[in-house]
Amino acid sequence: MKFLKLAAISAACISVLAGCGGGDSPDAGSSFDLSGAPGSLIATPTALTTLTPAAFTEALEKALGVADAANLFKITEVPKCDITFNYFQYGTVGGAGEKTSASGGIMVPGGTDPACTGPRPVLLYAHGTSTNKNLNMANPDGNREAALVAAMYAAQGYIVVAPNYAGYESSPLPYHPYLNLEQQAQDVVDALTAARKGFATINASANSKLFVSGYSQGGFVSMAAQRKLQLAGTPVTAGAHHSGPYNLGRFGDAVYSGNVNLGATLFSPLLNTSFQRTYGNIYASPSEMYEATFATGIETLLPSTTPLNTLLSTGKLPATALFAADSLPKPAGFELFFGTPNLIKTSYRNAVLADAVANPTAPQHPLRVAAYKNDLLAQNWTPAQPMLLCGGNADPTVFFSANTSTAKAYFNGKGVPDQAVTVLDVDSAPTGASDPFLLAKGGFAQAKAAAGSAALEKYHGELVPPFCHAAARGYFTQF
Repeated sequence: MKFLKLAAISAACISVLAGCGGGDSPDAGSSFDLSGAPGSLIATPTALTTLTPAAFTEALEKALGVADAANLFKITEVPKCDITFNYFQYGTVGGAGEKTSASGGIMVPGGTDPACTGPRPVLLYAHGTSTNKNLNMANPDGNREAALVAAMYAAQGYIVVAPNYAGYESSPLPYHPYLNLEQQAQDVVDALTAARKGFATINASANSKLFVSGYSQGGFVSMAAQRKLQLAGTPVTAGAHHSGPYNLGRFGDAVYSGNVNLGATLFSPLLNTSFQRTYGNIYASPSEMYEATFATGIETLLPSTTPLNTLLSTGKLPATALFAADSLPKPAGFELFFGTPNLIKTSYRNAVLADAVANPTAPQHPLRVAAYKNDLLAQNWTPAQPMLLCGGNADPTVFFSANTSTAKAYFNGKGVPDQAVTVLDVDSAPTGASDPFLLAKGGFAQAKAAAGSAALEKYHGELVPPFCHAAARGYFTQF
């Protein structure tokens, strides 16, 4: 069901980094920076549509079904505000520092409810991993994450700035700098800088509160952005980072040791290409790392305009087999990720494993060097603003203990007060009637039980996100 229709955006806007649309564009004497430099606003933000609470509710009921929409509103609360969805483009950089552009959405609340009027807090939001090249956070039609963020935050009074990232949607960058710590942090901060330049033209009145959040890949990106903003002296009120691979180096070591995460055959090409385009030494050619079945064209495969199911069904990627059936070690419980045809060559895996044994804390293999270079827990960083770290302990995609729990221990070890880094495991029992996350934990337990045998498959992408976001919004209210 289409409830948003995107305005036509000329490709010329990207190529010349100039305003489009005649009278809708700022003139040469305006205050807009149209240079295409990082943080520049390429054109006046374009309002795609405005939905009243009733229209947004109706749209979600048609998209999700009345029952599922009702369940969603139990978590997010019924929409209070009108939401205007705006599309914008901004200047940023690629993984190797090359000049490029990207796009995103600005969700602006409005209406008569007191929660929607006057200067509003800003949420800088980083989305999770997507194989869809056309992903657009300005358009929640068919985009579960954008719809959830709109319902959870914009419909309750937050101005949401949600970049699509370099390499997605209108961005001319021919790859996505996946989990590149410095680039991804700069990308979303550039988006925030550019969006603020257009706030006045779209009636976005912001107060002094700035929150930063994201889920999965976005949890990594939002934490990286909080770090970058802090180092730049930009005040951040608080962060809420969900199910992110913060401990990237050790997480990668775990995967190569055989503790493979669900979705690894998708994440691996995105990460490898990102690092190869940034450092140039992950492999001499794709055939050094990938089996011949998949090596050709893999560097330009993701993100893709081809649906993921088609990529899998046509043999462009294996569904689960990251390593060969006879590749060792093969830990019990992870057999699903070993098979034929597999993605990563055993010879490449063995070289990574050998380096992990010989140089556990001082990697020499280029892939491990890159992973540890982009590890958020290897940056000697002490967060100055409070943060919530949320996830689920049984997450098969981004392991909770290896990332979320470890991040908490790392920051506490750096002298961050215990109360400044709050960890929430939504898949845990409430500590009692006074548990501040009682509703999130109880709601998750019900959703997990209702999912039945599909709970593992849905765990990371569908079950955890709404409850972490609900907890985050509650967490933000104290500030």
